[in-house]
Order: sequence, then C-alpha cells, then structure tokens
Amino acid sequence: MPKETKDPLDTATRSFVEHRNLLFTVAYEMLGSAADAEDVLQETWLRWTGVDLEDVRDHRAYLVRVTTRQALSRLRTLGRRRESYVGPWLPEPLLTTPDVAEDVELADSVSMAMLLVLETLGPTERAVFVLREVFDLGYDEIAEAVEKTPATVRQIAHRARAHVAARRPREVVSPAETKDAVDAFQRAVETGDLQNLLDILAPDVVLLTDGGGVVQAALEPFVGAELVAGLLLKVPVLTAAEPVQVNGHPAMILRRDGEIDTVVAVRIDDGLISGLYVVRNPEKLSAIARQTPLRR
Repeated sequence: MPKETKDPLDTATRSFVEHRNLLFTVAYEMLGSAADAEDVLQETWLRWTGVDLEDVRDHRAYLVRVTTRQALSRLRTLGRRRESYVGPWLPEPLLTTPDVAEDVELADSVSMAMLLVLETLGPTERAVFVLREVFDLGYDEIAEAVEKTPATVRQIAHRARAHVAARRPREVVSPAETKDAVDAFQRAVETGDLQNLLDILAPDVVLLTDGGGVVQAALEPFVGAELVAGLLLKVPVLTAAEPVQVNGHPAMILRRDGEIDTVVAVRIDDGLISGLYVVRNPEKLSAIARQTPLRR
C-alpha cells in the first residue's frame, strides 16, 4: 500500500488559519483600516501558497514578515490618498471581542487615540514601533521584516518610542474607567444637562468627525469644552446611542432607520474625555456589523 503523503497546501492552510488573527492585527495596526488589512492578508496568503514550506523554519515569523512588507507597501500608497481625503481622517472602527478589552496593552494599542498617534509616524517607523512595542519582536526579526539592519532598527525604534510617548494618552485607562466616562457622557447628552456634560469634557477636548466627503460631517476639528458641548446637545440622535466595545474600549453606535449611521469613540485623559472620534463615512462602518477577533 503506498505511503500517504501530506498535502503541502493543507499544511499551509492550517498554519495560515492558526496565525490569521495575529496577521490581521499587525496589518490593522499599521494601516488603521480593516478593509486594507484584509487585502494585505489576501496578498500574504497568495504569496504563502507559493512558498516551499520545507525551507521555512518558523511559519509565524515568516508570515509576519510577509504581512509587514505588504502592509508597508500599502501604507505608502494610502499616505498619498489621505492627502486628498475630505475632512479629518479617522481609523476604521472595529467591533471587538470581549477578550480584547481584557488585554489592556492590546486594547491600548488598537484604541482610536493610539491609531491616530501612529498616523503621525512614517511608514517604517510605524512598522518598527508596532512590531517591537505591541508584538515584542526581536530587533533581528524586525530588521528582516522592514529590510533594515538591526542597528538601524534600534535607532528607529528609539525615535518612534519617544515620538509616540509625547503624543499618546498620558496613562493607560482601564475599560471600567472608560465605561464610566462614556456612561456619564451619554447621560448628560440624553438629559440635555450642559453642566454635567462640561464636567466630563476636558477643557481642551477635540471633536473630530469623519464623513469622507460621502455624508455630512465637519471638515475641521472642534476644540474646547463649551463649543463641543454646545454642538453635541444639538444632535438629538445621540439620545438613542447603543453601548458597544469598539477597538477594545467602550463606545457608542448610532443607528438611523435601523442601520448603523455613526460610531463614537473617546479618548480619556485624567478621567476626562479629551477626544471624541465620530466616524460617519459609510465605507468605514462595515467592520462594525460583526465582531473582529484580534491577537498579539
């Protein structure tokens, strides 16, 4: 009886599926877009199926390397597109599974606030920061992924870390603290209580709305508690907000005629809401229809 041989494609499929959530998380943190992250995974899969697996010692490391290179290429293209984006650009929000919130470091790394900070890095800096600070990869492994020397990667990591530290939220806020702030915010809006709303907003709070030129949204940020509070109290749809977990943190979904219309995420600093991120661009709301598993 002939000896049964293992199908290399079956092995490739099992390995890819095993690491898929990790690869998606890497791509999403680099791109801030679920749709583009999915495209990167498709490109990674096509390259993976053409590899001789006998030459690959570490499937995880190889797949992360391919995903990083594909994401870097796409990130450079997206940078040019975002220069002509209509109004503020915000990351594509994800409806996340409960375990993401339980992993405080992962939740912090995929928060809307952190993804906006990562947008201020160059493509290679962003890749190095994500691979080192979020996924704890070694410098040698990162060097292979970004095609730099380990010494250069160390220098890039140092610069990126300092850049992010100067701009990220001042402290990691627990899910419970964020929920309390979001609940207080929603109660104030529902009751139309201006003072309670001002009490939960930081004096220099920033409101960003992303409509992408497709739906109505402000083209410039609104800054300051009194201005932002006044605007929020004029939006009656906020009174029907649905609490959800977005990017590992409590947030709100607003529906219109039963369909998802808006996602509102927040940034918390010193117990106050310092950032409100309102995503209305319908092209960015498809990932809210189902939970997305993330993994470090």
